Amino acid sequence: MPINYQGAEVPTCYATCSIGHKESHTLPLKFKAITEAGFDAIELSMPDILTYGKMLNGQEPGRKDYDTLVEIGKAIKAQAQEHNLRILMLQPFANFEGWPKGSKERQDAFDRAKGWMRIMEAVGTDMLQVGSSDAPGISLLFDDLASDLAELADLCAAKGQRIAYENWCWATRAPNWKDVWQIVEKANRPNIGLCLDTFQSAGGEWADPRAKSGLVEGVSKEDLESRWKQSLAELAATIPAEKIYLLQISDAYKMDPPIEAKENEEGLRPRGRWSHDWRPLPYDGGYLPVQDFLKAVLGTGFRGWLSIEVFDGKGPEKYSDMGEFGKKAMASLEKLLRT
Repeated sequence: MPINYQGAEVPTCYATCSIGHKESHTLPLKFKAITEAGFDAIELSMPDILTYGKMLNGQEPGRKDYDTLVEIGKAIKAQAQEHNLRILMLQPFANFEGWPKGSKERQDAFDRAKGWMRIMEAVGTDMLQVGSSDAPGISLLFDDLASDLAELADLCAAKGQRIAYENWCWATRAPNWKDVWQIVEKANRPNIGLCLDTFQSAGGEWADPRAKSGLVEGVSKEDLESRWKQSLAELAATIPAEKIYLLQISDAYKMDPPIEAKENEEGLRPRGRWSHDWRPLPYDGGYLPVQDFLKAVLGTGFRGWLSIEVFDGKGPEKYSDMGEFGKKAMASLEKLLRT
């Protein structure tokens, strides 16, 4: 159910990738826990589509077997309707923008996008989350990144679809909210907006998992706080509320020992590894200034979707029951808006 905030009803959402940790935690049971906790919608994660496909058909479909994925998507749509859940967005679409013109990587990116757009139609959502690319070898020019997103937006527009562009704090070229906002402005399409995220911004501008202090180093604590507050004030004054499609909510654990300052064997950067495993609910052991970022976003006039997207590697130790975890997530949103 929406949460009342200053007279506005703020709708709530939960990413399916952020609940459940056992094979028995099937997608229909995730939907049940999410709806019973009072959430209005879900972000549908591609890994959940693949897992549900295996549950239905006895084997996991190929990631590019779009005919099969569309049929699975139709079954997921029916499940969501049965649980009175809207499918807000399909996520996470990665490494799309910036490939050289004429390259096989660029062709693959657009082929994947067209396949995902088919899945969006099947599940009944109009929004695709595109994360700022962390691929090596892409263009570092905002004009090139914006041009690719504009081209994708035009394809989406023909189907009544839109793009929520998110800064991933380990991205190659656009790790901050200001970066993705500049790119969205350059793309200049009515169906491109932002997916903002408390972790991605606080975890990039204020915190650092490679540092013993847990904070961005090379600057005094006072200057860091001043720089952070200035960034938040600029966000609140700069971004039109209607260009923020949703705000994802999570915290992060301070890493002890710190994460080693190098890519892992899969090529994932330190903040990427932090993002994948060490993001709890607010008020559940993290240390990021989550509420600071939320207040800045609300300061734009935004009263749209607040979505829980957590990746808590300690979660199985703390919560065996998805229902309990879902209710804890809703309580954390209510507390954030009350405080």
